[in-house]
Amino acid sequence: MKTLLFMLPVIYLCTVAPGFAADSVTDAINKPGRLAADLKRDGSSRPDAVLPLLQLEPGDRVADIFAGGGYYSELVASIVGGDGEVLLVNNLAYSQFAGEALAERQDGRDMGSVTVHTREAENLDLGENSLDAALIIMSYHDLYHVDEANGWRPIDADDFLGQINRALKPGARLLIVDHHAAPGSGKASAQELHRIDVEFAKADIASHGFKLVAESDVLRNPDDDYKVMVFAPQVRGKTDRFVLVFEKLQAPDR
Repeated sequence: MKTLLFMLPVIYLCTVAPGFAADSVTDAINKPGRLAADLKRDGSSRPDAVLPLLQLEPGDRVADIFAGGGYYSELVASIVGGDGEVLLVNNLAYSQFAGEALAERQDGRDMGSVTVHTREAENLDLGENSLDAALIIMSYHDLYHVDEANGWRPIDADDFLGQINRALKPGARLLIVDHHAAPGSGKASAQELHRIDVEFAKADIASHGFKLVAESDVLRNPDDDYKVMVFAPQVRGKTDRFVLVFEKLQAPDR
């Protein structure tokens, strides 16, 4: 049974089902045979604190959107089990960017209930009211990034978020993790720095038929420099990140 969330004015404190939600994530993290790179990443990505926010259950169908090499996809697949499904969603540009990491993940390994799902942003092909949860990890800002020289075409963010809303069941959860930008900067830093303003993100996603139900500061880093691009060696893997959890209200009227 999923517990309620209690929100404080400044920092949202989340209470999730203490039994299955946390235990299943722990089991997924401790599953034998995980890649060495994944084990190393656990320390900075903190799936032990982030994934329980989705309140996943066995048999759930989940979309890991712009999943890259599939770090989260494999963890979620362990949680939802053989009766569930995880769509590892990449467009062609993301597939090429993450090609080596994804190839290693698939090479002679059992990824569980993961289905590699390569689709372009204008047609994610997720179905209607078919998802129990979705997550976009450190790539929501890419809705506002363009790099056509490297195959990253402009994305219609309204349409993209609308597709996700329609794919989720009523009350289903959407988890967003991304790199903080300077307060008040909106989406301006997405192009050059791959960062985005958290308040812009909250308003943007809420305007597409979602309600913010929780946020966590587990990935905060006060020493981050918002003027530095997230792939710069001095900040890569340790940026100041926000964690937001939304629930679907209704399909946006667009």
